[in-house]
Amino acid sequence: MKQLALYLLAATIGVSCNQKQESEITKEKTEIMIKEEKQKIETLLSVYKKSLNTSDAKLAQSLYTKDGIFMPTQAPSGIGSEGILKSYEFVFSQIQLNIEFFIEEIEVEGNMAFAVTSSKGSVKILANGVEAPEANRELFVFEKVDGEWKIARYMFNKTK
Repeated sequence: MKQLALYLLAATIGVSCNQKQESEITKEKTEIMIKEEKQKIETLLSVYKKSLNTSDAKLAQSLYTKDGIFMPTQAPSGIGSEGILKSYEFVFSQIQLNIEFFIEEIEVEGNMAFAVTSSKGSVKILANGVEAPEANRELFVFEKVDGEWKIARYMFNKTK
């Protein structure tokens, strides 16, 4: 009887240790996957910055979901692919940006994510050639579509 009790105790401890190890391994795998997804979003933001600094409306549009929404400060929202393209074409007909993004936070939950960023640089008003400092804070909402992160919603406002 004593031997049976010791055997059951040892088996219980062994199962408990295995469950703990499996739980730790699962947690580590999840952390690695989230880190990889965050890196993919950072790459997307880098391409987005390129679209802004090169005034490439088509490139900007390609980074959004088909039903995405671009919500610029003091301008109508661009809704859906065509609306987004028209919004960026209008913005780029008015200004030339030279900015850098600073990522403050990226959170990933399944096929959705968000990022809080800030940007700083300069803007050139094309109508008169005047250059001025440019600084914004931004909120991006991302959706993973067919295995690829896309911007689902994007909003920004001036820091001053």
